[in-house]
Amino acid sequence: MTLFTRIINGEIPSYKVAEDDNYYAFLDINPLKKGHTLVVPKLAEPEADYIFDLDDKTLAGLMLFCKKVAAGIKRATNCKRVGVAVLGMEVNHVHVHLVPLDKEKDLVFTNPKLSLSSDEMCTIANSIAEAIEGIEK
Repeated sequence: MTLFTRIINGEIPSYKVAEDDNYYAFLDINPLKKGHTLVVPKLAEPEADYIFDLDDKTLAGLMLFCKKVAAGIKRATNCKRVGVAVLGMEVNHVHVHLVPLDKEKDLVFTNPKLSLSSDEMCTIANSIAEAIEGIEK
């Protein structure tokens, strides 16, 4: 069982931003920028670790869920854009990075990671969640 499956199952705490029956979005605990969010599919066994191994319906649904989360990130962080990266090398579970961008260099993974307090992370997660809810209404 992957780290992300354990997060989805609630075995490991996370700063949840959004969730539906098929996907889960939560803040990256080593963010490039405030609001850096990971989006993962809730996968049945075996867990896919390469995005292009997903079936077409799951892949399309993942991207549509990412679009909704990205809109919330953009609204909550007031960034210029939300960057998308799929690396998939750190955890063997498909995941999409959504990173608030004000310049292209904000999406360079060798940049120093932010160290945010639990309170800051909660505030950011709640802010994005509320922004998503506001968009859906």
